[in-house]
Amino acid sequence: MEQHIIGEVMTSEVVLAHRTTPIQELVGLLDRHRISGLPVVDHDDKVLGVVSGTDLTRAGTGTLTAGDLMSTPAVTVHPEQAVSDAARVMERHGIERLPVVDEEDRLIGIATRRDLLRVFARTDATIRREVVEGIVVGVLGLPPEAVDVTVGDGMVTLTGRVPRSSDLASAVRSAWKIEGVVGVVNGLTYGDEDAGTRAG
Repeated sequence: MEQHIIGEVMTSEVVLAHRTTPIQELVGLLDRHRISGLPVVDHDDKVLGVVSGTDLTRAGTGTLTAGDLMSTPAVTVHPEQAVSDAARVMERHGIERLPVVDEEDRLIGIATRRDLLRVFARTDATIRREVVEGIVVGVLGLPPEAVDVTVGDGMVTLTGRVPRSSDLASAVRSAWKIEGVVGVVNGLTYGDEDAGTRAG
C-alpha cells in the first residue's frame, strides 16, 4: 500500500517570522503571500509558535510582536510522517498549516491543507481496490470476496467473517493507513460459522 510522506508534499520555502517581528510586518507578510498563518522561529530556526490571521485580527494594532501574538506550543510534523497522519492532526487541532521540522525541531518546510488534499484526490474505487488487494488479500491472506468492502466519500465499511479476532484489529488498523480514508466502519465478525462469534 502506497504511503506518501510529508517530505514529498511540503513546501521548503517558508514565509516565517521571528519573536520580535512587529504586527504591521506580520500583516504585510500574510497579505503579500496570501497565506493564513506563519511559523515563528528563534535565531536557530527552531519553531517557537505559529501566528495566524485570526491572532492578528484579535490583536488589532499597536506595538505587539510575533512573540506576543503567537500560539504556543506549535503543532509540528516531521518529514517522514505519513500524509494521512498529518491530515488527522490538522483536523484534530482545526488548523490549516503545519510547520515541518527536523529531528532537532528546526524548521525545514511547511505543509498546508491544500498540499495534503492533492494527495487525497483519490476515488472511492481506487481506495476500495487498495483495501481488497492490500488488506483482504495482502494482510489477512483471504480471498478477495471473503470481506465485503464498500467505500463512500472516503468512508470504508468492512463486513464479513474473518478467522481470528486479531484479524479484526489488523484490518481496521491497516484501512486507516490508506491515504484518502477518512473513517472506517467495522462490521466484521470472526470465528467459525458454526460456532458463531467467540469472545477471546
